Amino acid sequence: MVMNKLGVSSLCYYDLAVSERIMEKYGLDRMEALRRFIGSKTHELLEDAENGLSAFGGSGVFDIWECETVTGDPRTSIYIRGE
Repeated sequence: MVMNKLGVSSLCYYDLAVSERIMEKYGLDRMEALRRFIGSKTHELLEDAENGLSAFGGSGVFDIWECETVTGDPRTSIYIRGE
């Protein structure tokens, strides 16, 4: 199955927005924050435009990433569960 990739400029926006929040909350430097986000399942889901994660904005995607960090699964986020 071919993935419908999110555009490069959109991915750059999310990489910056989410890594900024990670840096602020967890006190990490930019490279470590980016490494953690880009290596996450959340980022993998975000890359596929079909998943619709880009509809949540930077704060929502950060929340999804944080849920993944805590539980190991980004799908535990209220944004994805839809509650």
